[in-house]
Amino acid sequence: MKTNRTLLLLFIVFAVFQTAFAQGNTPVAVVMKADGPVMPPMLEYIKRGIETANRRNAEVVVIELNTPGGNIETMLEIISEIRSSNVPVVVYVTPRNAIAGSAGAMITLSGHAAAMSPETSIGASSPISSSGENLSSTADKKAKEIIKASIRPYVTPRGDEALKLAESMIDDAKAVTADEALAVNLIDFISKDVNELLQSLDGFTVQMDDGPRTLHTKDIKVQSLNISFIEQLLILMTNPNISFLLLAIGVQAILIELASPGGWVAGFIGVVCLTLSIYGLGLLSVNLFGIIFLVTAFVLFVLDIKAPTHGALTTAGVASFIVGGLVLFNSPGTPDFQRVSVPLVVGTGIFIGLLFFGIMMIALRSLHNPAWMGGESYVGKIGTVKSFEGNIGQVQVGSELWTAEKDAASGDIGKGDKIEVVEIRGLRLIVRKK
Repeated sequence: MKTNRTLLLLFIVFAVFQTAFAQGNTPVAVVMKADGPVMPPMLEYIKRGIETANRRNAEVVVIELNTPGGNIETMLEIISEIRSSNVPVVVYVTPRNAIAGSAGAMITLSGHAAAMSPETSIGASSPISSSGENLSSTADKKAKEIIKASIRPYVTPRGDEALKLAESMIDDAKAVTADEALAVNLIDFISKDVNELLQSLDGFTVQMDDGPRTLHTKDIKVQSLNISFIEQLLILMTNPNISFLLLAIGVQAILIELASPGGWVAGFIGVVCLTLSIYGLGLLSVNLFGIIFLVTAFVLFVLDIKAPTHGALTTAGVASFIVGGLVLFNSPGTPDFQRVSVPLVVGTGIFIGLLFFGIMMIALRSLHNPAWMGGESYVGKIGTVKSFEGNIGQVQVGSELWTAEKDAASGDIGKGDKIEVVEIRGLRLIVRKK
């Protein structure tokens, strides 16, 4: 009996260890979604994904890419991370209608394998300046040669046609469809989704630093690596519309703090918004000349409050604000995905102008109002008689007890009567019966 129990226990232990061993040896594919402009936040996300795949001893990393392009320096760093990975990296342009534009095309070609979904496109990789304008002839040639040299080692093994197409993407901003890219062997697969891609990759050989490696992706376990909250926040800051709004709110909040110092909420909000906006401006293709118009706009707003001109300076400030926002983000040559919404700029400018105009009207009205400080504030108020003999008595006005003197035109006043304050003389109220 004991022997049977022992055998049963050993069988159970063996089954558990066998299951754990099988699970531990199941190949893993780490799947990431890189969606948006090629900016430092995307670099940090991809770097984290590759490090995670290395720690998990993954079979492959799949980067689902959809980008209109972005920063050249960031692109080169992403390519360096991909090529130095110990785990094969497959760049997959997806979903349908996605693009691997500009820097995204070069990232796709740098993968150990490249794939695209149907109805996607790749290319248009001519470099532009950080302000979104075309480079000078010398700078343009240098930038193109650097980019071509960086991807030539990865594209040359794909054949002369693939290399010619890749270079024309850089020299002539050529773009092609997934079918056209596959026809010249620029990419390896066209797949509907990740599962189909992983099936295609089974048995496929990629070239790693330590030599050829054959992928085993049959029955592979897919582990998605989601973008973190901080990475999402940083990517959000690279949206030109968000950066513009943060800049407008930040400056507005700082002006409110300076106008009425002593609080901390407006100042704190202003500093946070300006800090986040400056981060975004540092990554976007912006024309800093627009800052001059924005500063001029807020100076005009403040001047119209301090020295009211019945809205003339506020109107000029709104025009300057709108021009500044458009010059800052929408200079000629700026990529479409880095342009700010024109209705947003115009609407924000009008809203801020109306806000300052309202403040100015309140300031003007206060200048024409009589002073309501000290005893003068009691004139016209209604009170109750506590005691009155002859022309002198005690009256309560509000929560205070005053000595009162009857006005010459008033009728007789008695205890409990309602009175109205006519005048104040020193510490005595002149009243009349209400």
